[in-house]
Amino acid sequence: MRLPIYYVDAFAEELFQGNPAAVVAVTECLEAATMQSIASENNLSETAFVNVASIPFLIRWFSPIVEVDLCGHATLASARILFDDYLPQDSSQISFSAKRGALSAFKRDDLIYLDFPAEKPTTEKKNKLLARALGAKPVELYKGRDDLLAVFDSEKAIHTIDPDFGLLAKLECRGVIVTAPGDQVDFVSRFFAPRTGVPEDPVTGSTHTLLVPYWAQKTDKTELAASQLSQRSGRLYCELNGSRVFIGGHTKKYLQGEISI
Repeated sequence: MRLPIYYVDAFAEELFQGNPAAVVAVTECLEAATMQSIASENNLSETAFVNVASIPFLIRWFSPIVEVDLCGHATLASARILFDDYLPQDSSQISFSAKRGALSAFKRDDLIYLDFPAEKPTTEKKNKLLARALGAKPVELYKGRDDLLAVFDSEKAIHTIDPDFGLLAKLECRGVIVTAPGDQVDFVSRFFAPRTGVPEDPVTGSTHTLLVPYWAQKTDKTELAASQLSQRSGRLYCELNGSRVFIGGHTKKYLQGEISI
């Protein structure tokens, strides 16, 4: 079996920035074990498998060690490949079917936006293990469907966090988002998910389904600019639209090849 594979830097203004994702185009369902093996071999934060023979496009995502229920950057990367190679040139919208239900992506100017369901953060009680794992005590703590959201008071505080990934992996959540007001953007964040095999994710679209509703309420704005402060870094252009979050970014295609299995 031969399968097309692409590497795309998502939420990247330039090549070698943002979050690299692999996109594998399939025309029939693969066994989960096969997809997991391919994702492990790629060893990127996520590999997306897109069934290009289905309408809407069926999409699944795998980290190096587990299947994940929702992934933003690999969906953005998949949209770039679909727009470039699998859809008519005048196409401006894509519909996906995923474990979390209907998702979509659309073009606006020179950006591709994800249309994902918004998450409302709920207040979480203080967590001593979290503070120890981060080496810093957040000023506020919230919980979403998958992740904990730890709020700090400055961008500098986010830069200086040096987590203990072993302790973070003991928390009962997919991962931990740390966030604060930004110096040049509305808010900044980082994301740690050692339980999924990703100690620190370079740029995470899915966390912004929780971050955008939180910061929209704090700033009284529905359009927000965000930056993820990983080593690779990435810029996100966000909008709260009722029960949906639009998460926009640039993409840079890095590699195109073929898997032989």
